[in-house]
Amino acid sequence: MMNKVLWVGLVVVIIYIVAWQTGWLSRLNLSVAPKGVKEVIKKLPRQEFNLNQSKAKIDLNKLRQGCPVKDCIPAIDNPKFISASEAERLKQIEDGDVVFAISHKGVNRAYPQRILNWHEIVNDSVAGNPIIITFCPLCGTAIGFERPADTTFGVSGKLVNSNLVMYDRKTQTLWQQLGGEAIVGELVGQKLTPFPLDTLLWKDWKSLHPDTQVLSQETGSSRDYSRYPYGNYEQDRSVYFPAEGTKDDRLHPKQIVWGIEVKGKFKAYDDKKLAEVGNLAETFNGVKLNIVRNKEGQVRITKEDSSQIIPDRAMWFAWVSFHPETELYP
Repeated sequence: MMNKVLWVGLVVVIIYIVAWQTGWLSRLNLSVAPKGVKEVIKKLPRQEFNLNQSKAKIDLNKLRQGCPVKDCIPAIDNPKFISASEAERLKQIEDGDVVFAISHKGVNRAYPQRILNWHEIVNDSVAGNPIIITFCPLCGTAIGFERPADTTFGVSGKLVNSNLVMYDRKTQTLWQQLGGEAIVGELVGQKLTPFPLDTLLWKDWKSLHPDTQVLSQETGSSRDYSRYPYGNYEQDRSVYFPAEGTKDDRLHPKQIVWGIEVKGKFKAYDDKKLAEVGNLAETFNGVKLNIVRNKEGQVRITKEDSSQIIPDRAMWFAWVSFHPETELYP
């Protein structure tokens, strides 16, 4: 039986979770919790990951606890979809909302940011292909991946450079969202295959794909999806958790960039600059690239052999935290 201290600690954790989920706290940031609370939380029994440095690609000291336990942010495992007209009739989406969207084998789907702010991962299948849609509100990273058919992914509660760390439920391996690489555990060093994901406004997506399906707010969790839980986070310069790239002032830390890797070298393209030029042809690390950013905000990068590069969408501080040597356009 738990002793009195652990019962008190459990109550404190519940209060913290409820406070955050209802918007009282913009994030479960234990670094600002009273010392006594932090000590109690550390003593709480929990199902933890096997953090073995011998099976880690990173220094384990870089892992930060974003919220007390894994799955404290619940991934969506059984997503339900409704039509565009139904989503608007139910006032689940508005023209100015940001959506993360896919078009695959004749299936069009939109995942509203207002839902992903609270869940961060959607385990889905589209046209028979298992995928995950991931979003880290702290980094602006909206990234799709092909999903191994024998597992689903959850939110670990941990962060590296303020970026979401996922885990697969089959092996409990930890995966970095930005880059899609296994960083701690049985599958360390393996990478997920990117899946094309657009980020644009709802009004633009529904104009392009009026037959689109929309992720329903019937998620199995009770959340106020009309509330943005992070205040002015997307505009101000501060971050909630340590990140190595916050001192790189080539751009505002929250400016959106599109990052790529070509033969081991990295480059970022300022979304504002791409919006100005629209179509850009250049050579990076010996590879000719054609980069198109349309008025809706969709970005397509094609190599000379017509193969595609799927870029990572991220806030500048996040991209440069993982790739400090990155080049920057222009």
